[in-house]
Amino acid sequence: MASRIRLEDRECPLSTTVQHVGEWWTLLILHDAFDGYTRFDQFQESLGISSSMLTTRLKTLVADGLLERRPYQTNPVRHEYVLTELGRSLRPVVVALAAWGNSRLAPAERSMILIDAHSGEEVEPVVVDAKTGRRLDDSDTFVFTAGPAASAAMRHRYAERPTTPLPRAGTEQP
Repeated sequence: MASRIRLEDRECPLSTTVQHVGEWWTLLILHDAFDGYTRFDQFQESLGISSSMLTTRLKTLVADGLLERRPYQTNPVRHEYVLTELGRSLRPVVVALAAWGNSRLAPAERSMILIDAHSGEEVEPVVVDAKTGRRLDDSDTFVFTAGPAASAAMRHRYAERPTTPLPRAGTEQP
């Protein structure tokens, strides 16, 4: 598949990540893998995806190092797809996306919720700073800036950032 990443975004971690997991089926396959699915037929039955599409997506996930293809049967040879450490590290991202989707629904409209496996209590995932425990959803407090390996273009992008916060939706400007 041709790269959809723009030349100027090749150093942006968001752009490069979306290149790996930004496709619809890829996130759903990973979601199934987090739920314990490992075999081609399990993914296909769960997702209702065509064989050719699933084959393509699984090959990409293996090539990107998110899944490992392992034989589980020898006669005939059959393979399973197991999450790698890199693949498992994406679980918080998938959990956060699902939580964001659920936050827009009334509790009675949610078809899938995250619970504590021991207590059975529903949990509300949030993304926080590991050092302080503060929520990262405040874009006035937590902002991106150029990092040590940033190109001149990336440094320029963040040097041009407005110094005053942008107005939030639904608020008036002075």
